[in-house]
Amino acid sequence: MDISDIAVPEFVEVDAGKRLGKIRSIFDRENPKGIIVMEDGEYAGVIGERELINSRVDDDTRAAALMTSAPEVARTEDVREVARVLVEGNVKIAPVYEGERLYGIITVDAILAAVLDNLDALTVEDIYTADVVTVLEDAHVGQAINRLRENGISRLPVVNENGRLGGILTTHDIVDFVVRDDDRQTRGDRSGDIDRMLDLPVYDMMSSPVHTVTADESVREAVELMMDNDISGLVVTPEERDDLVAGVLTKTDVLRALTFTEEDAMDVQVTNVALLDTLSREDIRNSIGQVAEKYKEMRVVHAHVRFHEHKEKLRGTPLIQAQIRLRTTHGQVAGSGEGYGAEHAFHVALDKLERNVLEVKGVTADERYRGQLLRKLGEL
Repeated sequence: MDISDIAVPEFVEVDAGKRLGKIRSIFDRENPKGIIVMEDGEYAGVIGERELINSRVDDDTRAAALMTSAPEVARTEDVREVARVLVEGNVKIAPVYEGERLYGIITVDAILAAVLDNLDALTVEDIYTADVVTVLEDAHVGQAINRLRENGISRLPVVNENGRLGGILTTHDIVDFVVRDDDRQTRGDRSGDIDRMLDLPVYDMMSSPVHTVTADESVREAVELMMDNDISGLVVTPEERDDLVAGVLTKTDVLRALTFTEEDAMDVQVTNVALLDTLSREDIRNSIGQVAEKYKEMRVVHAHVRFHEHKEKLRGTPLIQAQIRLRTTHGQVAGSGEGYGAEHAFHVALDKLERNVLEVKGVTADERYRGQLLRKLGEL
């Protein structure tokens, strides 16, 4: 299935130097799905609907400051390959070309809507993220923002001191709060207001109740729930306990699942592939394969490596966070680490992944020994 029928021509084309105030006016008037930014007559980047609406950037700022670089795709491209492009580019929208002509755009929501009928074959358990990052409800918003930034994520399940789910905090909740506060404050220095916001407890800003899903539900049901409520993610809870956090499921997780293959070679997906410096995808695949070999009974179904760039630099080399997540026949295994440059960060994360793989191997061995011992005791 290609994207010829799901790419849409409803977009606004603007120059990179155009002021955001004028772009917002065009957006409100024409209600397009996205904005294509051009510079000197050439494609330069995209601006999504949510980014434009939620942005606090001043109206006099140029479009180039808000745009995101997104790879071009052909209108005849297979939907699975486009899904891979969006995930690896860490974008929600991409320009679609018909030959040399800019035809329109493709969005994550358009892809998910097109494949919705096929998602009954997957359950949430097949694709959700288990190693979830949470935040306490009495933590300060500033602490939550740091956690979002450090982990390169956009949502945090909020729990109380007993680990019970009480709400969820997303980057959009934070921006929405700031924008509403901006509307109330029309003049004067706002530095004190920002400090006050950062000191607020997460409880005051989180969204509640939380939309949840259980691991045994179909991915189709989960995607429909996200679309019906105009949200990008759900908290996964145990079947009998909707107040405990088992993981999260996002639209990106679903999109990533579309790229899974049945090939003998390990399927490796890299998000923010542009950050790779001296590493290649083949290097990454070989390194992960060597780690997985340490537990031969564990077969890797899919590997996802995500790079996230921090602002800090050392002699011009940025601090990078690498996250490696494996979906295997023995469940999910992950490792993360930081280093200056993608290669350094990847190998730090790889060391952590190896320790976790060996831990899974040890737990499995312990369980076998326990089973053997119980059988022997039963014979006695």
